[in-house]
Amino acid sequence: MTGIPAAAAGGSSRARAAASAPGAPGTAAMSGPRPDRTGATGTPAARIPDDAPDSPDNPDSPDDGRPPRGGKLTAAAVNQASLWNVANQLTMLRLVLVPGFVALMLAGGGYDPAWRSLAWAAFAVAMITDLFDGHLARTYNLVTDFGKIADPIADKAIMGAALICLSWLGDLPWWVTGVILGRELGVTLLRFLVIRYGVIPASRGGKLKTLTQGVAVGMYVLALTGWLATLRFWVMAAALVLTVVTGLDYVRQAVLLRRRGIAERRAAAVEAER
Repeated sequence: MTGIPAAAAGGSSRARAAASAPGAPGTAAMSGPRPDRTGATGTPAARIPDDAPDSPDNPDSPDDGRPPRGGKLTAAAVNQASLWNVANQLTMLRLVLVPGFVALMLAGGGYDPAWRSLAWAAFAVAMITDLFDGHLARTYNLVTDFGKIADPIADKAIMGAALICLSWLGDLPWWVTGVILGRELGVTLLRFLVIRYGVIPASRGGKLKTLTQGVAVGMYVLALTGWLATLRFWVMAAALVLTVVTGLDYVRQAVLLRRRGIAERRAAAVEAER
């Protein structure tokens, strides 16, 4: 007998079992500290579930720049919502006004001043929205694929409907309608033919042509008499001249753009062969 108590000497089997347990302090000291979920090594902390939402208290929150779960779905929803921006809404309004304008224009036999005034109001709203939708789309980054396609269609639809109605009623010669619509369709086709070489920008003459056409057609839609009827004839004549001149200028720009594009491609091919 040594006189040393078994509990002090650590000879108790219960004490040795407690010391060898995985969570015992002695084992942690031998195997090194293992950080818990909060980074503490000495005191236990409440465990944060693996599926807890991202937060500053959750060290498993993704901080490597990856988007959170559902990010792609959110982006798709934003893109879908952008289709209904104010610029596209104005374009769709212009498209809806086309059949309404035709109905008002031909109501009452097409010669009732009251119906013609309502038709003019619809035409004026369509032309005013044409001035704003493109500006809004470019200024506030609201440009969409739908707007790129629908905007020129809406422009030509309302103008074409007005010209055809006026010629149908005998207020405007058919050849005038043919020249204006032929120019618009020809320029649109020309843009698609040379788009592989570049884009033909809208010129100031083209913008002036559009404004003059809108004023002239609007004056013909109204049932004007006297000196106003004479004035609208000269405004339409000016619009017709601008239509032809700007159309020829677009042809010139398309030819130059195509030549430049072909020359650049040939130069690139020669450079690649060297």
